[in-house]
Amino acid sequence: MNRTVYSRDGKELRTVELDDAVFGLPVNEDLIWYAINNELANKRLGTASTRDRGEVHGSNAKPYKQKGTGRARRGDKKSPLMVGGGVVFGPKPRDFSYSMPKKAKRQALKTILSLKAQSDTLTVVEDFSVESGKTGELANILKNFGESQRTVIILNNDDAMIRRAGANIPWLSFLSYSRLRAHDIFYGRRVIILEGATKKLSEFYGEGEAAEEAVE
Repeated sequence: MNRTVYSRDGKELRTVELDDAVFGLPVNEDLIWYAINNELANKRLGTASTRDRGEVHGSNAKPYKQKGTGRARRGDKKSPLMVGGGVVFGPKPRDFSYSMPKKAKRQALKTILSLKAQSDTLTVVEDFSVESGKTGELANILKNFGESQRTVIILNNDDAMIRRAGANIPWLSFLSYSRLRAHDIFYGRRVIILEGATKKLSEFYGEGEAAEEAVE
């Protein structure tokens, strides 16, 4: 698959061949759903907690006698049927995270990249950096590739200055080629991949020896 490489000014420079093993796969919707839900589940804090009748503070005495009042039978004020009483089957702190097979997650990431490539929401841009680290400079570069919308930039290295420049742009996120997130890429309206990252993606997620490495 051949894609046009653009300069930071939005001008066409050349074409680059994308690895079909990474960008030319059929879309597997079930696998994408599985990968995204796995990431969301692993992010959950699981700190929600309610008190049952044994944890609610209050007296154990009956509010009134059992018989003779004509009213319903009551236990104590901590009963779930009473206002301020315990909660029945309420949430308790728990761990929602679970492991996803590495090969399945790798395949999901590749099929999402393929989906973006097939829908023309993927743009390859020459390697660039923001030496000043200023948000305005990066914002001017992004204007050359369309209006402000949810955008993901896949880097070929951990460039601290470009990350610093984009920290104040709420709709922009950065990903390293070796630490992709299915949720961010799938829901990104626009995916920008630096030219150097396309080669590293092919090496890291391709069919060679690097494809057996673990992905967190």
